[in-house]
Amino acid sequence: MSTQNSQKQISPWKTSAHATAHCLVGCSIGEVLGLMIGVSLGLGVFWTIALAVLLAFVVGISLAVTPIIKDRGTSLTEALKIVWIGEVISIAVMEFAMNAVDLSVGGVDVPTVWTSTFWIGIALAIPSGYILAWPVNHVLLAKHLKSCH
Repeated sequence: MSTQNSQKQISPWKTSAHATAHCLVGCSIGEVLGLMIGVSLGLGVFWTIALAVLLAFVVGISLAVTPIIKDRGTSLTEALKIVWIGEVISIAVMEFAMNAVDLSVGGVDVPTVWTSTFWIGIALAIPSGYILAWPVNHVLLAKHLKSCH
C-alpha cells in the first residue's frame, strides 16, 4: 500500500465544518455578550444589535489572529492581513443569520436577559448562524480566501 493511500484524506466539508465551528465560538461569545449588555442597559434594538455585531467581530477576529501570532511569530498587522477577508465574510454572514433569527423571535426586544424569550432567541440564532455560514466557509476555503489555523 502506498503512503498516499494509507493517509486519510480529510473531506473539504469536514474542514469547513471545523472552520465554521471555530468562527462560531468567537461570534457567539461577542454576540451574547453584546446582547446581554445592550438588553441590560436598555439600549434599544438597533444599538443592542450594533453592539453585538461589533463585539462578535472583535472577539471572532481576535480568536483568528491569536494562534497565527503565537504559531508563526507574526505581528498583529501581519496576522490580520492573513485572516481579514475570510473572517470578515464569515462573521458577516454568521451575524446576519444570528441577528435575523434573534430579531424575529423577539429576543433582542425584551426588558431583561432573565426572560425565556431572550435565551430562546440565542438558542435558535447560534445554530442558524452556523448553518448559513458553513457553505460560505466551504467556498472561502476552496478559493483560498480563508485558512484553518
